[in-house]
Amino acid sequence: MSVETTQTTPAPQGRRGRRPSFGRLTWSGLTLVIGLELRQRVRSTKWKVALSLIAALIAVITGLIIFAVPNDEWQPGDLVFGLVVYFVLFLGLVVSPTLTATSINGDVKEGTLAPLQATTLSAWDIVLGKLLAAWFASLAILAVAIPFIIFAMLDSEAHPAALITVILVLAAELLVVCALGLAWSALTSRTASSAVLTYVTVAVLVVVMPILFPLLMLTMPVEQTMTYVNRDYAYSESTVDEDKYPYVDESGYHYRCTEETYTQTAYRTDRLWWLLAVNPYVIVADSAPSPEIPEDSDEYYYTDGILDAIKQGVRELRLPPATTSDYCQPGLSEEEMYRREQREGLSPTWPWGLGFHAILAAGSVLIAVRRVAVPYGTLPRGTRVA
Repeated sequence: MSVETTQTTPAPQGRRGRRPSFGRLTWSGLTLVIGLELRQRVRSTKWKVALSLIAALIAVITGLIIFAVPNDEWQPGDLVFGLVVYFVLFLGLVVSPTLTATSINGDVKEGTLAPLQATTLSAWDIVLGKLLAAWFASLAILAVAIPFIIFAMLDSEAHPAALITVILVLAAELLVVCALGLAWSALTSRTASSAVLTYVTVAVLVVVMPILFPLLMLTMPVEQTMTYVNRDYAYSESTVDEDKYPYVDESGYHYRCTEETYTQTAYRTDRLWWLLAVNPYVIVADSAPSPEIPEDSDEYYYTDGILDAIKQGVRELRLPPATTSDYCQPGLSEEEMYRREQREGLSPTWPWGLGFHAILAAGSVLIAVRRVAVPYGTLPRGTRVA
């Protein structure tokens, strides 16, 4: 039976001032709600067709990447591995909100939430059951993508442990997105509003934060002294003074190193790197272990694939601005060697971002539990109870 309130209605006299009861989490209640959710929302022909289409789409993209990158020019495995992982993350960020963004207010609209609240099920049972059921459904997307990720991994030079860490972090990110959708579903009465707000929240983490990074960076300029080391070639090779021009380049011309010092504007990216740390793509990239840099390597960036390039790039932004730019000597300068060692010695970025996401997820669950707990006390105009 449905009851529509036409005005703000206080709770009955006997329950006035009574706080809502969250109850306690029980295994039987949790598994019951998970089973109900999976049977009602996931076990359908449409879901099976959707998974088949997702698998086919990943297969097509994987094949296109392999054929687009010739084997004789570059090892395509590292590129395929990174792109497949990111495409799976993209699909998860798109599909997961649809599993929870209408989970609570949709049940309220259909009148199926109140019967659950009237049973011995606690608010924790209902909310966590819905969350885990949606998470299990979203993990199906990851499951159909794992064969392609493994295939790309076998043809790459990525660290062997990267496969495990990437899959675990992808699963954690899907759980976070499901929790965000559940919170907005509990906070708003309209399913369309909760879905939009969930996508907006995901967009803030994925798009808005990286945009804020350069904008805020430009508002924090600092003046610092910068030393440039350049090559000064001899004017005449026939009468060259080897004491003044002791170095010879690849073409046989003599040169010397000269230093010029300027005061210029720099930007303290090391104060804003946390804006990028909360990006799901950065979290996934940074969680993948990097191959060890050979001791005789003269490359400042020694990266394999997209994931490692993003990982090293974000860690570079955590360092203060460089004070020397050496264009004279071949190989790495002393400062570049020092900065590379500093970058490699930094703590991982992904625990900071994933920790922030865990706080968001925990807060989202608490909000949903509080909204689902009964008695309600006071209901806003037009709220449907059952």
